[in-house]
Amino acid sequence: MGTVASLTLDVSSSFDLDAVRAVFDHYDVTYSLYRPESELSRVAAGTLSLADASSELRATYASALEWRAATRGEFTPHRPDGVIDLSGVVKALAMDRAGAELVGSGASNWCLNVGGDVLVSGSDDDGDPWSIGIVDPHDRATLLTSAELRGSRRACATSGSAERGDHIWTVGADRPVFVQASVVADDIVTADVLATAIIAGGPADLDQICAAWDIDALTIDRDGNLRMTPRFAVSVRSNA
Repeated sequence: MGTVASLTLDVSSSFDLDAVRAVFDHYDVTYSLYRPESELSRVAAGTLSLADASSELRATYASALEWRAATRGEFTPHRPDGVIDLSGVVKALAMDRAGAELVGSGASNWCLNVGGDVLVSGSDDDGDPWSIGIVDPHDRATLLTSAELRGSRRACATSGSAERGDHIWTVGADRPVFVQASVVADDIVTADVLATAIIAGGPADLDQICAAWDIDALTIDRDGNLRMTPRFAVSVRSNA
């Protein structure tokens, strides 16, 4: 779906790389709007009705609509031109399923990175918590900071305009106030959806989102101002 997936793990441990590849191949073939033959592309083109789409696609769409309702429209699967675009959830769903495949095959310590979104299990080669880097959106060659994923905190997703321009549909604004939002959560779907919702909703909705969900967040605006929740700040300090 136009991005790169990488996997770091101890090669002496049990794992099924083919099963992981198959997960991403399935989501790409089903949901990628870059592929005209994908099921979702055919829905977008009008050659396949949503009612006749697979039960999986319809369930994924229903889940995206639930997230839209939960975030008061800040996250939405509908592009401004009316096309159903499920990329806001399917990458995270693919990562979640790939993680389940790794765990099921016996891998316990691994880090899966897909387009900058990260899902981890266990610890790194030194037995320490996995440390993730947050890139500075104003200078892609520089790390803004790094943070540790500890305990139940297994996922971090970063959304923003630095990589792909202003591609996120905003609520009541022409351009997002935040150029980047990173969200740490227990699961990758929550992290990914809410990172997008924070960008779309802006500062007025950041506190509401952080209060409604058990997440940690770091944002940076167009002027370079940083804002982070207390637990995110702790994860940064512990990694200093």
